[in-house]
Amino acid sequence: MREPEFIRADWPAPDNVHAFTTSRRGGFSTDSFASLNIADHVGDDPQRVALNREQVRGALDLPEEPRWLTQVHGNTVVCADEIAAGAEADAVWTDNPGIVCAVMTADCLPVLFCTRDGSRIAAAHAGWRGLCEGIIEATVNSLLTEGTKADDLLVWLGPAIAPDAYEVDSKVYHALIKHAPECERSFSPSRPGRWKLDLYKVASGILATFGITDITGGEYCTFSDQRFFSHRRLAPTGRQASIIWLSGKPSAP
Repeated sequence: MREPEFIRADWPAPDNVHAFTTSRRGGFSTDSFASLNIADHVGDDPQRVALNREQVRGALDLPEEPRWLTQVHGNTVVCADEIAAGAEADAVWTDNPGIVCAVMTADCLPVLFCTRDGSRIAAAHAGWRGLCEGIIEATVNSLLTEGTKADDLLVWLGPAIAPDAYEVDSKVYHALIKHAPECERSFSPSRPGRWKLDLYKVASGILATFGITDITGGEYCTFSDQRFFSHRRLAPTGRQASIIWLSGKPSAP
């Protein structure tokens, strides 16, 4: 078994903000869950999942076990400080150092947020259903305080399925456009009644309606890149985790 491999978020976040996505490499799981599966709800051996989570915590020197969610493709956002393990939600935020926020994905889009001053962070799980439910809007609103405006937010779009591998039907097309008309530019026709959907472009379009334009990431494809789990490529399969936490206040410039 090799050491775990991670994708470090490449964004202009303050130095007290730490953000990574796990890969599928460097864990204990086997078969379609090989090898660094983080999810305990997909049919993998629970003991192997526990070892994988321990592996991630040690390799990243996390200050605590991530506040794992039970994700349901909805729009509920919770404060990490106030939840029990397995809380049902699709986004989580905190303003306390040492609290670790996380979401799990295997083609859906993980969206990580932080404020420019490094005072508040969030992680959101955004598949097409969650996008239709308004998970990005709800997460942004959870980060806005009296002293924080939308353009104070930085966003990193983690590994998700790319449009060349993500064909959807008219149900998805009409649902997304009904929720956010600006999303129409995120579709490209592929064959009758089918479109290729760019989740990265959908998320960026919704964020832009708030005036958020400092958005990075979006260059991965979980389907074609074998470093990642992909539900569309092989199911059942594991999940990677996108993890973010604060370590005190940012250093003075």
